[in-house]
Amino acid sequence: MTEPDYSLAKIRVLEFDDSVRERPGMYFGVGRDDPRLATRVLCAVVGHAFHPATIVAASHTPDVVAEINADLIFSVTDDQADVLTGRGMPKLGYHGSLLTSERWSSAAAAAVSSQTTVEVWRHGHGFRQRLVGLRPVEPPAEFSAPAGAGTRVAFVLDPAYFGSAAITTDIASLDVHGPDCTNTNGSGKVVIRDRRERSRPNEYRCA
Repeated sequence: MTEPDYSLAKIRVLEFDDSVRERPGMYFGVGRDDPRLATRVLCAVVGHAFHPATIVAASHTPDVVAEINADLIFSVTDDQADVLTGRGMPKLGYHGSLLTSERWSSAAAAAVSSQTTVEVWRHGHGFRQRLVGLRPVEPPAEFSAPAGAGTRVAFVLDPAYFGSAAITTDIASLDVHGPDCTNTNGSGKVVIRDRRERSRPNEYRCA
């Protein structure tokens, strides 16, 4: 019986975004050829916004709004701004982007996107940055911030990667909690709006 070769020369170290693209099942629960992949990417981002890292907020306390604008285009906005320092400057994460490890699900979604726009704001300070994949194409730039605090990430999922996959139109079936969520009490809520049919947009609310 031949022993597997675990020599250093055979070990391949992947960057986070490369790992996501090669093994999407580790991040979204289904493989690249699964038609549910685009839907699972949306659910991962919404679910993580509603169940953020403990350093950001308690689960079920954020208010989250997801908007689906096309089969592979969506945005997720919440009322948490975890990437700004106390001085109002942006905290940078993956590859110098506004997506930090506290937003790893958004970073994973960016890795399979052809274009991503990140906006964060707090205390009157707002920063915006464009990414291709997970790689910034520009440093964060200030913009006129809305009131309060928040983070908005808009994704254009890569059509060359997703093929014929599309986000489901059955938005009431979307799972925003995941299998590990056992307590759904909290002050926050999730609103999902499907704007693909402009004359009759569809909305689903859950808590």
